[in-house]
Amino acid sequence: MTAELPAVQEFWDELRKTTQARIGLGRAGNALPSSEVLALAAAHAAARDAVHVPLDVEGLAAEVREIGIGDPVLVTSRATSREEYLRRPDLGRLPAEDAEVPHVGADIGFVLADGLSPTALRTHGAALLAALVARLGDRHTLAPPVIATQARVGLGDHIAAAAGYRTVLVIIGERPGLSVADSLGIYLTHLPRVGRPDADRNCVSNIHPPGGLGYDEAARIAASLVAGAIELGRSGVALKDTSRGAAIDGGHPPPQAVVSPTTTAGSERGLDSAF
Repeated sequence: MTAELPAVQEFWDELRKTTQARIGLGRAGNALPSSEVLALAAAHAAARDAVHVPLDVEGLAAEVREIGIGDPVLVTSRATSREEYLRRPDLGRLPAEDAEVPHVGADIGFVLADGLSPTALRTHGAALLAALVARLGDRHTLAPPVIATQARVGLGDHIAAAAGYRTVLVIIGERPGLSVADSLGIYLTHLPRVGRPDADRNCVSNIHPPGGLGYDEAARIAASLVAGAIELGRSGVALKDTSRGAAIDGGHPPPQAVVSPTTTAGSERGLDSAF
């Protein structure tokens, strides 16, 4: 293995502390070191497993039940297998013919969707839901959670329309990568209805402590966006969260999202294209 100069090695060691990207890996002759090749293969296998391993619905439902907002409702999409789900994104956005969701008319409904990483939902879903309930439960009525399998983001619109949610939060497993295979996203849609375009949603992504966004911080941002959506009367590209920027500048984060009604809808097209 080619030895690195101490100063060069120190530079890369420090830089690697700031990112999960594979940088400064060194070399063995004209190739990567064997350890890095094996680590890459292991990460690739973990990402594939995260996509294909079925969601442990019973285990997740037991944890969700303990949060105390009701027994979870189980729903599946029109995709009848994982293979069909991956080939036909459109079917993942439609409820199965026999899907039933009771009408509850709550302010907020939660849909826990397996998405492209059932592993992420099983690992982080219940804890993230608990953080959201803690942030939102004292100000809004909360519906019993829905656990959706073979699901993409658009399925939340059908569930919300049937259940009568004023705002729906879809907690979904994000597409795995070679650095992170268990990341969650929250997709927020205010006044949801079937056929809502992607520009009408807001997304809080990269939720996977300890390496990514923490549960409480993600819940704080989501609660901020909910408050902003209620004030504005809509969600999506016209609604922006600026609280993190205010905190960096030394100010106090605002209690809700800052809205920008003049923003055009085209800039966030395609949010749901992979989900």
